[in-house]
Amino acid sequence: MAKETKKNGYDASSITVLEGLEPVRKRPGMYIGGVGQKGLNHLIYEIVDNAVDEHLAGYCKNIIVTLESDGSCTVSDDGRGIPVDLHEKGISAERIVLTTLHAGGKFDNTNYKTSGGLHGVGSSVVNALSSSMTVLINRDGKVYKDEFKRGIPVQKLVKGMLPVVGKSEMTGTQINFMPDDQIFEKTKFRADWVKARLHETAYLNPELTLYFIDKTVNPEEKICYHETDGLIAYMRDLNKSQTTLTPEVYFKGKDGTTEVEVCFQFCDGFDENIIGFCNNIATQEGGTHIVGFKTKFTQLVNSYARQLGLLKEKDDNFTGADTRCGMSAIIAIKHTSPIFEGQTKTKLGSTDATKSVAAVTGEELERYFDRNVEVVKTIIGCAAKSAKIRAATEKEKTNLLTKSKFSFDSNGKLANCISKKPEESEIFIVEGDSAGGSAKTSRNRNTQAILPLRGKILNVEKAPINKVLADSEIKTMINAFGCGFSEGYGNDFNIEKLRYDKIILMTDADVDGSHIDTLLLTFFYKFMPELIMAGKIYVSMPPLYLATTKGKNKEKKYLYNDDALAEYKKKNKEGTYEIKRFKGLGEMDPKELWETTLNPENRVLKRVEIEDARAALKVTEMLMGSEVAPRREFIHKHALEAQIDS
Repeated sequence: MAKETKKNGYDASSITVLEGLEPVRKRPGMYIGGVGQKGLNHLIYEIVDNAVDEHLAGYCKNIIVTLESDGSCTVSDDGRGIPVDLHEKGISAERIVLTTLHAGGKFDNTNYKTSGGLHGVGSSVVNALSSSMTVLINRDGKVYKDEFKRGIPVQKLVKGMLPVVGKSEMTGTQINFMPDDQIFEKTKFRADWVKARLHETAYLNPELTLYFIDKTVNPEEKICYHETDGLIAYMRDLNKSQTTLTPEVYFKGKDGTTEVEVCFQFCDGFDENIIGFCNNIATQEGGTHIVGFKTKFTQLVNSYARQLGLLKEKDDNFTGADTRCGMSAIIAIKHTSPIFEGQTKTKLGSTDATKSVAAVTGEELERYFDRNVEVVKTIIGCAAKSAKIRAATEKEKTNLLTKSKFSFDSNGKLANCISKKPEESEIFIVEGDSAGGSAKTSRNRNTQAILPLRGKILNVEKAPINKVLADSEIKTMINAFGCGFSEGYGNDFNIEKLRYDKIILMTDADVDGSHIDTLLLTFFYKFMPELIMAGKIYVSMPPLYLATTKGKNKEKKYLYNDDALAEYKKKNKEGTYEIKRFKGLGEMDPKELWETTLNPENRVLKRVEIEDARAALKVTEMLMGSEVAPRREFIHKHALEAQIDS
């Protein structure tokens, strides 16, 4: 133990205590996952989740979300309204809820038996990260009002009570907030994300009606989301473009205090699409409820396969992936005290949920299978098809993965880094041998690996598994990464074996480069989605232009897009500079490539994230699949949103 000394400057005065909502503004990512588009939209979800909790408690039937013309958002509900009476601390309970972390009515089961806002930080975090917030509460025949600026109350309370600004026979809460431009990278909400979230909420709550108004586009349009068929309607929507093999299988039940609701269907394909929810919160990373369903489902399918003589005594059981080949499933549970992993609740960690879901699945599904033997036979047929293909490809997979070398791949393309520590290593997937050669020359050999690709890789959305595994470029990547891959014929993916902390796509800033990025991202999403979820995939942003001033003291400035070029031209007189347009990475000399694209101190990277896994799956299948009409419709609809390099 080192001897204590005042000289090291670490004493009581070094300890900072953040009061009130200060911690949220200091570290917003801890509470909403980040300050990009995903974090921005999360503000709306937190307020909506509180309103949905009122519905689950039996008091709210309607929720209205409005994107205002000034850039703010208003969420209104017809629940009971936030309590306004005096709290034991001597001020209105509403003020406590909106200015104190971990304050709310969801920490016992008295007011809310199940809740999606169990962290108790939702509305107070939104308040902290908003430049302004106005709250109107209809309760006890009166309308109460409160206002905040960056989480700080604007008005003083008289005897701790909120001012009354009107009368109303209605009940409910209306919250308007303006996201703080000092916190967020951009403050314009993504309307399509909000609509998808509201529609999803309607599927999960058949008796709830949600409305969406976007005054920035059409103030007169009011979109209504109300789905009386619940999860069955959700399943129909998920599989509307698929060839279905079974009807929608739906069941619900209760184990102890946990309510379980499941709907699944099999389609003619090999993909597995399982979506999980706990208390209306999408668990995009899965969790214990998904494990419970998968485990029991696999047991049941193998049991019925043997009972029906479709699996002989000498045959091995189907794997879990076999039994779910072609399955779409939605598992939604209501839990009184769930444990989520991560502040933004993307994975359920409650161990008792595994038992509860397995118990309900076992009881209800056995009853269904006994009455619908033909459906069982269809499911077993899908599993048998998967097992047959898995056996045929196992040898090819084994050869592929056992030939992996850490220094160079089998084709000799990979110029690996010296370091064997994944946490400090990164690999660049580079378009073409020319750019690859330049990158190999200019890189930091200690920590940066370069893998050139020749041409465009296979579109894995259209190709069968045997063709995917035979593609030389794909085999090279799988060998280089070292972590295997996830796929329906046996999942041997292990992110712990990943050899690099960052996988960076480095392609030309043109249409061909964008197409290669799209093909690569489709590959990662279909075969290594865990890498995207873990934030390991990046897209490099090479500059489009190099501006050089004329004269003796030439100054260089790299410009990454047309907007930057226009801004540069505004600030500099015409004729005092020269502009060079980079047509591709291969045109850059090693020094330029290092300065702009490889050097961690200067480069610009975009991390690939998935806001909505369900929407991402549908869009990927539609854009990269074989159907032309839906793709054309999507492009026409979103053409004005595209950023085109002129």
